[in-house]
Amino acid sequence: MTTTLPQGRTEMCRPDGTAVRVLVVDDEASLAELLSMALRYEGWQVRSAGDGAGAVRTAREFRPDAVVLDVMLPDMDGIAVLGRMRRELPDVPVLFLTAKDAVADRIAGLTAGGDDYVTKPFSLEEVVARLRGLIRRSGTGAQRSESVLAVGDLTLDEDSHDVTRGGTNIHLTATEFELLRFLMRNPRRVLSKAQILDRVWSYDFGGQANVVELYISYLRRKIDAGRTPMIHTRRGAGYLIKPGE
Repeated sequence: MTTTLPQGRTEMCRPDGTAVRVLVVDDEASLAELLSMALRYEGWQVRSAGDGAGAVRTAREFRPDAVVLDVMLPDMDGIAVLGRMRRELPDVPVLFLTAKDAVADRIAGLTAGGDDYVTKPFSLEEVVARLRGLIRRSGTGAQRSESVLAVGDLTLDEDSHDVTRGGTNIHLTATEFELLRFLMRNPRRVLSKAQILDRVWSYDFGGQANVVELYISYLRRKIDAGRTPMIHTRRGAGYLIKPGE
């Protein structure tokens, strides 16, 4: 792990001008402190917890804008902790930390509702960069646009983050929203998995393009379920969105 910190960073804050809040959960005290120092260097407020029960309690009190969550904790695993957190903070973005590097473990974390995944050892720059991406996509610290995107009867408000189809509100996670926004900014255009990874996740996901398939399937369930499909697959090429016909 390197202790080099990001250079030339731009300050990020909440919409009300206060500092971004991040909760760090790891039972290795030295690692939690190192991460906390790096995040405070960004100008963010940071709290930490060393076990699952403490993490849930701190999240309830602190109301973080993002969580860095170790999968392996002494009292319960990170996926169980995430489930409890999401009962009160359904939209908070979560970055999993783990020593496991198997594809199955990555997918398990993402399927459980995690928004990103970092394997140990990692660099502090990488963690900060991924957190900034998650916070930006969630709407905290983002430069919000006043435009409303529309494809057929599907609308997406980039300012309020409201999404509707045929007048029915659709709730999306931060990552689902960013994926849908990218598709809707490019209607009828086939977007490759590589393009989607680069735009939505803002980094090389280690070749694990199946995360795109996973999130496309999430969107289809919410956008297309019981309706004329709008999200389409072009085998060997990518995905596109177009009005239902």
